[in-house]
Amino acid sequence: MKTEDTISAIATALGTAGVGIIRMSGENSIAIAEKIFDRPLQTAPDRKIIFGHIKNPAGEIVDEVLILIMRAPKSYTRENVVEIQCHGGVEVLREILSLTFKAGARPAERGEFTKRAFLNGRLDLSQAQAVLDVIQAKTATALSVAQNQLAGKTSKKIRAIRTEILNVLAHIEALIDFPEDDIDDAVTSELDAKILAQIDAVKIFLANQRSGRILREGLETAIIGKPNVGKSSLLNFLAETDRAIVTDIPGTTRDSIEEFVNIRGVPLKIIDTAGIRSSDNPVEQIGIERAKDCAGRAELILALFDSSREISAEDLEILRLIEGRSAIILLTKADLTQVIDTARFENFIAISVKTGAGVEKFLDTIAEKAGAVNAEMNFVRDEREADLLRRAVENLEEARATLSKNIGIDFVAIDLRAALELLSELTGESVTEDVINEIFSKFCIGK
Repeated sequence: MKTEDTISAIATALGTAGVGIIRMSGENSIAIAEKIFDRPLQTAPDRKIIFGHIKNPAGEIVDEVLILIMRAPKSYTRENVVEIQCHGGVEVLREILSLTFKAGARPAERGEFTKRAFLNGRLDLSQAQAVLDVIQAKTATALSVAQNQLAGKTSKKIRAIRTEILNVLAHIEALIDFPEDDIDDAVTSELDAKILAQIDAVKIFLANQRSGRILREGLETAIIGKPNVGKSSLLNFLAETDRAIVTDIPGTTRDSIEEFVNIRGVPLKIIDTAGIRSSDNPVEQIGIERAKDCAGRAELILALFDSSREISAEDLEILRLIEGRSAIILLTKADLTQVIDTARFENFIAISVKTGAGVEKFLDTIAEKAGAVNAEMNFVRDEREADLLRRAVENLEEARATLSKNIGIDFVAIDLRAALELLSELTGESVTEDVINEIFSKFCIGK
């Protein structure tokens, strides 16, 4: 990527809206904007709204707009940035974007604005990735976590761990420089304790890996049960909308329906599945197989049983499906006369979405299954980060083992340097271009 290029992209979602924004970043962004604007911009003040009109090469007005100039280095990318705020119609946005290209800008790549912010030192890699988490946050808790990461909370903790390891390494290198000084047991014990403390600090991140993933991606949750036990009603209740069709006709749901819902600050990726039963209908059979597949891969299963009917062969099959799995058993239609034999279930919650009976207990149980999550926790963002941290722990543990065996203090230093290199990859201080490109390819164009 040539950072001297000026890039341009639509920064707002395409669609009909009151306002849309085209963003440019690069040394020539102000000059390019001036070519298509009917007022001078080179001498215009920073961070002041300028009203005027975008015109095409024929001198025709395309739209009346507001322009905001942010000169380097006081901008998101630490480059000259111009934002053109126009009406939010698709055609007007595309027309103005096209004019910026004709005036000298080029199309921005996915995530290129944030990539430039990282390359220019405004954000480290952990903060840059947090930008995407802020955009995609599905609950207030997830947003708070992302904002903390964007503010550098995670980066500061990683850097603090690195600083402590560097202190240990400096101590060891001093011992290497003066080999005539014996390393007594007290020194060895002190070094070992300091390394162990950093292993524990890294393991806190790894312990929260599942919680961090759930906040970003949602806890994959399958609703299963035989037909007409209230699966679609439960989905609609949780989603607070008529997301699924509810009828008294068995087999209404024949495909999986997905919806994100917020339960006690935890995002759930709810999958409403086809009713599990014997069927000769080939379409329904496909839906039933998909239901079983969803149940097989889900992290949490909501298994529904109609409390107003006797237990059936389909119910027994569902009990076999959830054996040994993380599941919440719900006896639905608690507002009706209970007929089902509750002795068949070890733990269950009687619930009625009509009256609200059992709902609070049900929601509390979901939050409990998801695990403790709060915005102040230190999170591993993805498997790449988890792998780096696990390997760093391995290096630190090897350093301890080498230290205890008195093999050679210089070998301890090698293990510590390897751990430092891995931690540097988290913040982007030491990372390959391929990894950078892969990370920012997941961003939307315009961010």
